[in-house]
This record gives sequence, C-alpha cells and structure tokens, in this order.
Amino acid sequence: MTTPYQHQSQAPVPPQGPQGPPQGPPQTALQAAPQMPPQAPHQAAPHQAAPHHPAPQAYQQPVPSGPPSQPYAGMGPYTSPIPVRRTHLGNALASEWTKIKSVRSTIWTLGIMAALVLGIGLLVSATTNDADYRTLPTTLPGFFGTLLGQLCIVTLGVLVITSEYGTGMIRTTLTASPQRSRVLTAKALVFFALSFTTTTVSLALVAYASMGMHSGPEVTEPTSDQILGATVGAGLYVSLLGLLSLAVGAILRHSAGAITTMLGVVLLPAILPAFLMMSDSLRDLGRKMLEYSSPQSLASLFRIDEGLNSGWPQLSALAVVTAAAMIAAYALLEKRDV
Repeated sequence: MTTPYQHQSQAPVPPQGPQGPPQGPPQTALQAAPQMPPQAPHQAAPHQAAPHHPAPQAYQQPVPSGPPSQPYAGMGPYTSPIPVRRTHLGNALASEWTKIKSVRSTIWTLGIMAALVLGIGLLVSATTNDADYRTLPTTLPGFFGTLLGQLCIVTLGVLVITSEYGTGMIRTTLTASPQRSRVLTAKALVFFALSFTTTTVSLALVAYASMGMHSGPEVTEPTSDQILGATVGAGLYVSLLGLLSLAVGAILRHSAGAITTMLGVVLLPAILPAFLMMSDSLRDLGRKMLEYSSPQSLASLFRIDEGLNSGWPQLSALAVVTAAAMIAAYALLEKRDV
C-alpha cells in the first residue's frame, strides 16, 4: 500500500525499447554541465592556489658561496669563442701597409715624384747630345728630376703620421696597438721601404734609358760606383730625408708645421751660405753648410764634378740626424698623451 508521499517522490521511468533510451532534443553544454551547489551570500569562494611547477634544472644550481671579494669563485674560467692570439710587429706592419696604400695622398705624392723623376730625366736625356757626356756620366739626367721629386717624399713622410693626428684616428690606432713604439716602428719601416723602392726604381729607369740613348766613342761609360750612387745612393738619400720628415711630423703632430720645417731643412742650407760667405768669419761655416745641403749632396752622389766627394759622407750625416730625430719621436710618443 502506497502513501501519497511515495507517489510524489517516484518519478515515472520512461519505457525503453529495444533500440535503447528514447532520443530527445540535444542538450547544450551549459544544460549538460553538472550544477554546482549554491553558496551562501556571506561566504566567499575559496582561494585556489596556482599549481606548483618545479623550476628547470638550469635554475636549480646552487648559489656559489665564497667571500664577497670573489663573486665568481664558484664559476669556471671564461673562455672566449673567438680565437685569441698574441700580436707582434708583423700585425702592425700589415695594418700600416693597409693604411698607406688606402689613402689618396700616397698615390698622388708617389705618382708625382715618379712623374718628375722620369719626365724631367728623360726630357733632359732626349735634348742632349753624345758630346755632352764626354766628361759627365750618362746617369746625370736623373739628378734634375730628383731635386723636385724629393719634396714629394718629404710631404708624404709628414702626412703618414700627422694625418692621423689631424683626424683623431691616432687614438684608434693606439687603442688597437697599445705599444706605441711598435706603431711608430711599423710606420717607419713601411714608409721607408715604399719610398726607397719607388725612388730607386724611377732613378734606375732614367739611368739605363739615358745610357741606352747615349753610347758611342764620344761618350764616357759610367762606372759601377757612378751607377750605384745615381740609383741606390740617391734613392737612399731621398728616403732618409722622408724618414726624417716622418720623425718631425711625430714630434710636431701638425701637418703644416712639419712640412714647413722640412722645407726649411731642405732649402735653407742651399740659400743661407750665399749670405754667410759674404763675411770672412762665417765663410767656413757657409762652405760646410753648402757642402751638406740637399742639392750638393745629390750632386755628389751623381758625380757631377770630379772635385766633389762620393756623397757617402753626406749620406752618413743625414742618417745620424734622422736617427736622432727618431729617438726624440719615440721618447715624446711614449711621454705625451694623444
């Protein structure tokens, strides 16, 4: 016997056929989701903590322990991925060679010097006769072009170092190569080799071209000493003069001032003796100054006059003066700031 309460609590169960439960209208996801029990209005939702994820292995390394003065005591030595090797003079030579061949002043000055030596020398040789070389060596035409060509070498010697002071690139150079003496040595070697090779080759071309243009019974064949003095000797003299210009440029660190100083060194000993010989007390000084002037030294190397010496004493004196100037340049470069 059932009570009324039992009829209300039991819901009718729909009959199931052989095909399964009856299919009604599809329910939405919201209707199908289980209903959460309502919460009281005075109770807040419980705080859900974020799930804990373990840290990666790289961040779980122990903190290095050590005294405060050694913050990296627990780490190994740093190894650079770039191969590092010690620098030497060869690296500085390669750097200076790249600089001197990359600037336009080198091409202009050396090109003008070669054009003067070759152009004037071949012009003189072409306008002279065989009879003019009865007492003079056939290597003489190279002398006239060298008188003007040496000024180009002087200018280039100054610009090799003063151009970096003018643009401020000397700071970059000395930062890349902190050994300043190495930088100056590399500049001197590269410049001297380049100027000596260019000058000697130009003089040799003029000398052998003149010897080929003037040959015969009326012409006195030049000796080996005359050929050596007109080529190697003159090239060495002009190159030492350019190296002296480089030293003066390193001392003064100013292009215009160094070029003006070197022009005075080249021209003043050839002009001043004319005034000194007017005085009896200064005549000997004027003669000695004239003997060691640049035009007279080159004339001695070319053996223009038999009364002149071979020119090697003047060459030795120039080498001594150049060495003294280079020593002063080394000392000032190490002492002064850039």
